[in-house]
Amino acid sequence: MPTERFQFTGSGGHQLAAALDLPESAPVAFALFAHCFTCSKDNLAARRIAAALAARGIAVLRFDFTGLGASEGEFANATFSSNVADLVLAADHLRQVHQAPTLLIGHSLGGAAVLAAAAQIPEAKAVATIAAPSDPSHVTHLFAEHVDTIRTEGSVEVSLAGRPFTIKREFLDDAAEHNLLAQVGKLHKALLILHAPGDDTVGIDNATKLFLAAKHPKSFVSLDHADHLLGDRRDASYAADVIAAWAERYLDAAKPVAAPAGAPEVPRSVVVQETGGGKFQNAISVGPHRLRADEPVSVGGADSGPGPYDLLLSALGACTSMTVRLYADRKQLPLERTTVTLSHAKIHAEDCADCETKVGLLDRIERIIAFEGDLDAEQRAKLIEIADKCPVHRTLTSEVKIVTRQAE
Repeated sequence: MPTERFQFTGSGGHQLAAALDLPESAPVAFALFAHCFTCSKDNLAARRIAAALAARGIAVLRFDFTGLGASEGEFANATFSSNVADLVLAADHLRQVHQAPTLLIGHSLGGAAVLAAAAQIPEAKAVATIAAPSDPSHVTHLFAEHVDTIRTEGSVEVSLAGRPFTIKREFLDDAAEHNLLAQVGKLHKALLILHAPGDDTVGIDNATKLFLAAKHPKSFVSLDHADHLLGDRRDASYAADVIAAWAERYLDAAKPVAAPAGAPEVPRSVVVQETGGGKFQNAISVGPHRLRADEPVSVGGADSGPGPYDLLLSALGACTSMTVRLYADRKQLPLERTTVTLSHAKIHAEDCADCETKVGLLDRIERIIAFEGDLDAEQRAKLIEIADKCPVHRTLTSEVKIVTRQAE
């Protein structure tokens, strides 16, 4: 997955560090991601979600808010309003160099920020929040014991996630001024709320308030036992899967352009990329198509998709059925439907009398073809003969040279 790293100017005049995660092929859409309070663009949840969405064709821009990660400025001078303004400027940057984001995603306080910024990003058609508070001032519970001192003294250094941060009175005042639920009621964009019922940082009641305030179309998805920061990669991968599937309904996905008549066919690249959702899970992109590969639970996978040999058999089966259909239609045979059932096994070479290999193990694919329709014995025999001529069959039974090289 290629990643462009750059800087853009934030609302305070500082340079904010950004990363744009791109699909291997042309993006079908662009998304803007806002990280959680005191986190960074490179925290595990942000990286995993961005990678999973990029594997599905959606480019994702994530950046560090003022004073966090690799961005300039002082965190103490940042407010919820300045974060919202930085999100709008990030969208402006995307609009200038690529195209404006049509999907906004926010985690925790970043979720509240994208909800507040959405009205200022007209191209955005869908907003997804993960463990978002219904009120920006909710974040003050993280340092509740210092709030009175902050109001009295103007600023206090507090410890958040084991790191020191200075919180100013301006931050408290600014957060309290935002009526986020009123903004959600006027969102006029599709909304997806993801939240774990057991989230002990931002309670599930926040999701309830957001959902009730929003107008349709709106959706809620439970993150089950996930923690607030989506520390388990499976939870981050699941969130990304849900967001990508949900967003397809609302985004203007790039549509393939038909080649001129007579133009030579250009083979499409197949891109396979780890999702992080389990030991073996991979996302597969073939042009506009998306699918998933995995291994069975018995060998350490999650069985969330077909395995490599399953996909190989699927290719042979699909090619067989298509080749038979082309022949039957051309010869006007009364073939109603073809069903191909395949299996793969390793066998001892000495058990195969007609195989060239005589020592060790070899691969054996069994293909059973059922034809439906008023076909006579001669026609069925011919279709079986044609099945052996499908291009994938020929590839598997001919000399194949695979060239492997490292990406530049």
